[in-house]
Amino acid sequence: MDIQVLQDYLPLFGEAALLTVELGLAGIALSTVIGLVCSLVQYYRIPVARLIVRIYIELSRNTPLLIQLFFIYYGLPKVGIKTDPAVCGVAGLAFLGGSYMAEAFRSGLDAVEKIHVESAQSLGLNRLQTFIYVVLPQAVSTSIPPFTANVIFLLKETSVFSAVSLMDLMFTAKDLIGLYYNTTESLFLLVVFYLIILLPVSLLGTYLEHRLGVPTVKHGGKSRINGGTEENAGKKVVPNVGN
Repeated sequence: MDIQVLQDYLPLFGEAALLTVELGLAGIALSTVIGLVCSLVQYYRIPVARLIVRIYIELSRNTPLLIQLFFIYYGLPKVGIKTDPAVCGVAGLAFLGGSYMAEAFRSGLDAVEKIHVESAQSLGLNRLQTFIYVVLPQAVSTSIPPFTANVIFLLKETSVFSAVSLMDLMFTAKDLIGLYYNTTESLFLLVVFYLIILLPVSLLGTYLEHRLGVPTVKHGGKSRINGGTEENAGKKVVPNVGN
């Protein structure tokens, strides 16, 4: 492996990594918004909209991102809708990621016990207050692991952006290999830069999972959960939502 080649390629891979992160974060932000809206539609079983969301999720999850990018970049101009490569990449990532985020958030919402919602309502909380103070905190805690996995998945999926001529990491590596045949150095830097991007995301997700998880501490046959007491193992604990 030639160290001089690595030094010469570093600035090029640095610029490509910055573009990859910028487009990836933009796509992830949009996919998070789409996923949240779709999960709420499913959770509250809104007529018609629920069916549309279901069709969107099945269509998005069962078609590759590469095909979606080709449709947006090459197909939409046929009907008068033109996009540049960056917009195409973000739109494709948001379209794909929205379906995965929707399922992650929906699983978190569905994991909230109905008795917690009923208890909050019996204490006088309205529907919005129940969602904000009871449903949302528990759903977020449950959704952290799949959300982190989806973020990592979507950042890795940016590797297909090169198909629409975006100068991302994959495009840069292939371009340099094709021009100078320094395959080992190019692939080494490609792996290193993806690790630099993805490893902090994975570690942050693990930290948040432990930090926001619901702790259960045993005390002489009793366990404390969110300030409540559970004396019998099979007895459900209703959190104090009145405070």
